[in-house]
Amino acid sequence: MTSPIPTTVLKPIVALTPMVGAVVLPLLVPILMVRVSIGAGVAAAVVVSCIWFTLMLRTSEMPHHG
Repeated sequence: MTSPIPTTVLKPIVALTPMVGAVVLPLLVPILMVRVSIGAGVAAAVVVSCIWFTLMLRTSEMPHHG
C-alpha cells in the first residue's frame, strides 16, 4: 500500500512524532492539573497519549516483506 503523502513530507513527520509527544505530554498534564483540575490532567493524559500512539502507528516505517 502506498501512502498518498509524498516521502519528502512524511520523513520529518515520522522523525518528529515521537519527540513532540514526549515533550508535549509531560508538559501539558501537570499544567492542566495545577490550573484546571486533576481530572482534566488525567483526561488529557489519556486523550493525548491515545492520539500520540495512533499517530506513531500511522507514521511508522515498517520493512516491506517481499
